[in-house]
Amino acid sequence: MVETFESLFEKTKKSGPKKIAVAVAQDEDVLGAVKLAYENKIVDPILVGDEEKIREIAKELNFDLSNIEVIDEKDGSLAARKATELVSSGKACVLMKGLIDTSIIMKQVLDHEIGLRTGNVISHVALFEVPTYHKMFIVTDAAMLIAPDLNQKKGIIENAVSISHKLGVDIPKVAVLAAKEKVSEKMEATVHAKLLKEMNERGEIKGCIVDGPFALDNAVSKESARIKGIKSEVAGDADILLVPDIEAGNVLYKALTFLANAKSAGLIVGARNPIVLTSRADSEEAKLNSIVLATFLTN
Repeated sequence: MVETFESLFEKTKKSGPKKIAVAVAQDEDVLGAVKLAYENKIVDPILVGDEEKIREIAKELNFDLSNIEVIDEKDGSLAARKATELVSSGKACVLMKGLIDTSIIMKQVLDHEIGLRTGNVISHVALFEVPTYHKMFIVTDAAMLIAPDLNQKKGIIENAVSISHKLGVDIPKVAVLAAKEKVSEKMEATVHAKLLKEMNERGEIKGCIVDGPFALDNAVSKESARIKGIKSEVAGDADILLVPDIEAGNVLYKALTFLANAKSAGLIVGARNPIVLTSRADSEEAKLNSIVLATFLTN
């Protein structure tokens, strides 16, 4: 089982480099992370974007591009399209977002002609390693689906469970988060939690244990769950935190990143291939972790 980003890095390194297509690659932090992944033989990058700017930034980073393919495309949308085509055609196995809006690259990902659709819900997963929690865990969805309905939440869970399985968690524990632990018709998140738990019990959501609603404290703290009289296999031991909407997910993601000294990785999953999608504010380390996770998932 993968227990830390360090162990994930080592496991990925052993499998040899994988092709990654970087869309609009002229970004210092992105190229810095790609450089580290390349030097550690985790990826073999194809850089798509403004070649002159890419080479300028690479020179500043002492990133030798002599053995790396660079595709010159100054138009951002076309660069995103070319990078997506490299993945859909099998010339690369991971797509990475560079200096371009998420909506533009996702338009290419969802394109019926050259995109990476599978029919599954496409969602964002963020893998975290936090000093104050006893294992790595996933937060989902913090960046893709704005206000997911019940069926979308089912798909979000299934995507996260698939990632957990690949990380070595046989039966991940899914905590469906809300603002309280009791079901209230006035709070849709609590109703969804009850229904998702029932779907899991009926075998409609497989390979995991789903429970909720949980407030965040009793999802991650056994003591908090004990004090509130909550008896659940998931309480205090969650592997996956399903947030009610993108606002809650975004706040939790950034609180963990900036206030809890968390290490993280962020991907779009549910498409044919993993997509490295991080915030401009994410550190170079987070971008590297995201590349490593995406590459690991292609093994």
